[in-house]
Amino acid sequence: MSIDANLLKLLRSVDTPTVCNAIEVAQGKRGFAAFTRGTMLCSDPGGLSVVGYAVTAKIAAVAPPTEAPDVIRARRMAYYKAMADAPQPSVAVIEDEDFPHCIGAYWGEVNTTIHKGFGMSGVLTNGVMRDLGDLAEEFPVVAGSIGPSHGFVHVTALDVPVTVFGLTVRPGDLVHADCHGALVVPADIVEHLAAAIARMQDIERLVLEPARKEGFDFERFKAAWEAFERART
Repeated sequence: MSIDANLLKLLRSVDTPTVCNAIEVAQGKRGFAAFTRGTMLCSDPGGLSVVGYAVTAKIAAVAPPTEAPDVIRARRMAYYKAMADAPQPSVAVIEDEDFPHCIGAYWGEVNTTIHKGFGMSGVLTNGVMRDLGDLAEEFPVVAGSIGPSHGFVHVTALDVPVTVFGLTVRPGDLVHADCHGALVVPADIVEHLAAAIARMQDIERLVLEPARKEGFDFERFKAAWEAFERART
């Protein structure tokens, strides 16, 4: 797994809707569907987008673990080792199995600081975050909810496919996430994505630039929209 440094910089600078549209430009058709559904929360909505290869796990917190304490501790350490050893750029993608009744705020000051220290780019989860004023800087958490307690939070599975707000993410998938939600970039279009983003932005300017000029009226809109319709996917 690797990503060109210039593409990584570009992807971090654009929002997830831009990438979603650009994927369809690259594919030459509508219908891309590998994205989250519903409204998610972002700890840093004005910051850079989360971009990275998925390191996956599952957690639970409503009830205490039923496995032996040494098993739980061993899995916890295996979890942290997987996060620390992941090829970068990496993103933690965590499914809370208690969803939609999640109570365990796994993501607070301690875990965001640890994961940022490992060099990770951020987090995508259907679970809970807390410590909003004390989360690690420049380490966005895109989560399902905010809450005060960690409950009985424990890791239940590692390196498995997970589902977050309707999006299935497999270990190693390239994830893009921000305050709008998240998506998985299809592996076969990664090398075409920069050009697709540039083309999509050029197409949008066909409407945006006339609309921002003085004297914009219906006739100017009609001409601009016709050009936009001819050009877009």
